[in-house]
Amino acid sequence: MHHTERDRLFEILYTKSFIYRDNPPFTLVSGRQSPYYFDCKAATLNPEGLSLVGALMFQAIRNLKPDAAGGLTLGADPIALSTALEAYRQGVELKPIIVRKEPKKHGTAKWIEGILDGVKRVVVIDDVITTGGSTVTAIERMREAGLEVIAAAVIIDREEGGREAIEATGVPVLSLFRREDFDKRRLG
Repeated sequence: MHHTERDRLFEILYTKSFIYRDNPPFTLVSGRQSPYYFDCKAATLNPEGLSLVGALMFQAIRNLKPDAAGGLTLGADPIALSTALEAYRQGVELKPIIVRKEPKKHGTAKWIEGILDGVKRVVVIDDVITTGGSTVTAIERMREAGLEVIAAAVIIDREEGGREAIEATGVPVLSLFRREDFDKRRLG
């Protein structure tokens, strides 16, 4: 069963999220240029893709026994929510959390949304890692809030140095897919 779930998610990512274009290349958030573009929201905001992401992500992190999972809004949010729902369906409590890009302007001025009572061990979530910047930011915010970040889990590792940047903060990285998976398929 799991192989078919993984294959199906890859199919959705390959057809909806992945674009390869040599000329002109895409300009990424980091400012660098690349012939690869991964728009994971095309998969995570697709009901079937969302369901598969939650199933596969929970499978990938459940043995770590995290109390919560989440990352920098907006890319991480649907992943964290679908993973928490999948955990709930399987009788496991995994709280979704959202890390803001800037602190709340009123009230508590907090960076992290979610119920943090009893939450210690957290998996930081992201859709794609390129430079690892947004994941590292989320790790810093979580640590400032007194949380222990036990792993980073992402849908796609673009294999452009982001994994190493995250591991340099002392956090191991799990990815459901890597860029090479897409290249193998593209080059057939």
